[in-house]
Amino acid sequence: MTINGCNDRVESSVVDLPRDIKLFDVFDDYDRFAFPEAVYRVTGGHGGEAILICGSEKTALLDCGMAYCAQITVQNVLNRLAALGRQRLDYILLSHSHYDHIGALPWMRESFPGAVVCGSEHCAHILKRPGAHALMKELGEDALQLYEPGSTKEIRVDGLGVDRVLRDGDVISLGEQRVTAFETPGHTDCSMSFFLQPQGLLFTSESTGIIEGKVGGTPDGRGYIHTPVLKDFHQALQSMEKCRALHPAAVCLPHFGMVPPGMLDRYWDDFAEECESKIAFARLLKDGGLSDEEMLDRYAARYWTTYKAMEQPKEAFLINSKHILRALMKEIDRRDNSGI
Repeated sequence: MTINGCNDRVESSVVDLPRDIKLFDVFDDYDRFAFPEAVYRVTGGHGGEAILICGSEKTALLDCGMAYCAQITVQNVLNRLAALGRQRLDYILLSHSHYDHIGALPWMRESFPGAVVCGSEHCAHILKRPGAHALMKELGEDALQLYEPGSTKEIRVDGLGVDRVLRDGDVISLGEQRVTAFETPGHTDCSMSFFLQPQGLLFTSESTGIIEGKVGGTPDGRGYIHTPVLKDFHQALQSMEKCRALHPAAVCLPHFGMVPPGMLDRYWDDFAEECESKIAFARLLKDGGLSDEEMLDRYAARYWTTYKAMEQPKEAFLINSKHILRALMKEIDRRDNSGI
């Protein structure tokens, strides 16, 4: 695979991973995928992550990344399992229903037919909708042309679905390890976070932010926290407090990876501060009497960068931005109506 004509792969004897991109080049000399023992990155390509969690008895895959690189992700899982002396994948955990997180699910089901796909009740409902499948196919094809221009690969949407519905506090046993699911809406209504014990490692949903770099509106973009809240900022802030109350020993953010240990204590406050900054920015747009399209243009001018273009198609960014602006207006109205 190539991006902008450059080799984009890092191969090893076990897995074939994408090289890092500048959007996440935030901290000097820091490995954002330095996971604790028995947790492995098996991501096949840019745009969405896939993390393998190996318990003493069973194995779970957290998300499975995009469709265009599904075959590489499947092979990475197979190779890692073989290197560990394992033959099966027991669970596939879905953080939410977006194409960049579950696009490869049809291939995973085909390769691991015994794996139980787990997600929230709302995720299960969404994945029954033909319209959701059509949108994921469209965005998956856009991603294919971004990362592999001219490719004629098929973007499949068969097999998108949930086998086991998880509710807040449900536990999946992997043997000596257990994964507890927590509903953390805000990014979507179907977003879930997963807490791995006894490691104390919390895999958050996008409701509680992503660390990015090189973003306009900050001095140099280092340590900027993107708040991709597509549905409800009030819920996102509540989800943040729920995550903070777990007192995790370590936190893995979607797309970015592990929060640096020195940043962990203040991460939640930084997320809340950036939410407030974005709400204040949206209030200026609203008070300026701008139309929806004018607000979208101003939002994109502030938050769309050449570095983000390496991570997702602009069409997907604009779709998300429209939802973020609606969520911002909803929160502004909620505060005004509550006298906050």
